[in-house]
Amino acid sequence: MLFRNEKRDPKDPTPPAGALRVPLLPLRDIIVFPHMVVPLFVGRQKSIRALEEAMNKQKYILLAAQKDAKTNDPAEDDIYRVGTLGTVVQLLRLPDGTVKVLVEGKRRARAVKYLTNAEYFLVEAEPIEENYDKSTEVEALIRSVNSTFENYVKLNKKIPPEMIMSVAAIDEPARLADTIVAHLGIKLEEKQTLLELLNPAERLEKQRSVAADRRQQAAHAGRQQDRMRNAVLQAVAAADDMADGVDDRHHRIDRGHS
Repeated sequence: MLFRNEKRDPKDPTPPAGALRVPLLPLRDIIVFPHMVVPLFVGRQKSIRALEEAMNKQKYILLAAQKDAKTNDPAEDDIYRVGTLGTVVQLLRLPDGTVKVLVEGKRRARAVKYLTNAEYFLVEAEPIEENYDKSTEVEALIRSVNSTFENYVKLNKKIPPEMIMSVAAIDEPARLADTIVAHLGIKLEEKQTLLELLNPAERLEKQRSVAADRRQQAAHAGRQQDRMRNAVLQAVAAADDMADGVDDRHHRIDRGHS
């Protein structure tokens, strides 16, 4: 999973405002946020056709999560309304008929209407505006979130340390929130809630709280591991002392018989 942290390329436009007619890709067990670049393996024919339509005609595609990943043939009501408009960066057809695709999230959007189309999901989607003021309070919140996330990463071995520098380089609250959320280990429903939360400052507040909780859990787990390790070392040392005592007694007995 990658994120684009560089400054926006003028050749890489943001999806325009107003309703768009785009194919929709239902996602299982993943939510794609803006700025996220993620590989997906797709096997359902409807989904493959949606990707091909977006790829061949250079269209945006709405990436929206299923409410239940086990649903093999989702209907409109099985898919969250709010998703992320994205682009197909790369599409590779595999020998077994499935495809591996690289998609990049661009902007939040809402599926306002499903249109009649037999080959793939086709929707009328409205990009969602995210308005915020970068006030002194928001800047302070960004610093606090960065500090909390840094401490969390130091205790979480699953997150590469270089993420600290990547996150620290982001000064846009919306992008910062969407970058951090992928590393918090929260459930899909919680991620969907954050996707639908349009105020970046509110998202950062929630993520700071989650990161702080995860940090405390990781620290507690680390202390438990230390106690268990110390207990094992003490038990080994006690066993060694007992073995040494037995050897000494045997040595004295052997000398007594000589």
